[in-house]
Amino acid sequence: MRVLTDGVEEQEAMTLDNVPVKVNAVIWYRVVRPDLAIIAVQNVRNAVIQVALTTLRNVIGQHSLDDVLKEREKLSGLLKERVDSMTEAWGVEIQNVEMKNVEIPASMQRAMAQEAEALREKRARIIKAEAEMDAAVKLREAADEIMRTPAALELRRMQMLTEIGAEQNTMTVVMMPSEFVSAARAFAEGASVLPKETV
Repeated sequence: MRVLTDGVEEQEAMTLDNVPVKVNAVIWYRVVRPDLAIIAVQNVRNAVIQVALTTLRNVIGQHSLDDVLKEREKLSGLLKERVDSMTEAWGVEIQNVEMKNVEIPASMQRAMAQEAEALREKRARIIKAEAEMDAAVKLREAADEIMRTPAALELRRMQMLTEIGAEQNTMTVVMMPSEFVSAARAFAEGASVLPKETV
């Protein structure tokens, strides 16, 4: 009447999406009707293991690889229900069925790793693009603000000079308003056309 534990040997099965996998499991069960366990079946322990073994293969074949890897708890519950329904006639109550290990081919492992890496790269690119878009929006807002108040541009230039001077640079860049540059260019062009005085 005690709970018995048996291992279901590793089985090779094909998933719904045609991926070969190797799966093993553990089953916990208890004889609740000793008379049926003796009369209804020749070797109750072997019968329970065989039922669990065939049911495991059938359940794996009805689910995709993703389900087998991600929904183990759900599949274990399904295994328990199906095995319990079959062993009830032998006076055996199934306590639990758990898949211990799912082994997939090495080529499939590499493919899954490449897929995971591609998804991570995709997320990184999306995050970077969103950050660049946010930065562009902020720059546009700053440009609109500067257009409304030209003095803000001069204050920003002075702030940049302060930042450049604060660091230990060997070269200092002096930024001048564009009006100064235009005036200097006009003055230089005017000076070049003046007649040279003879000495």
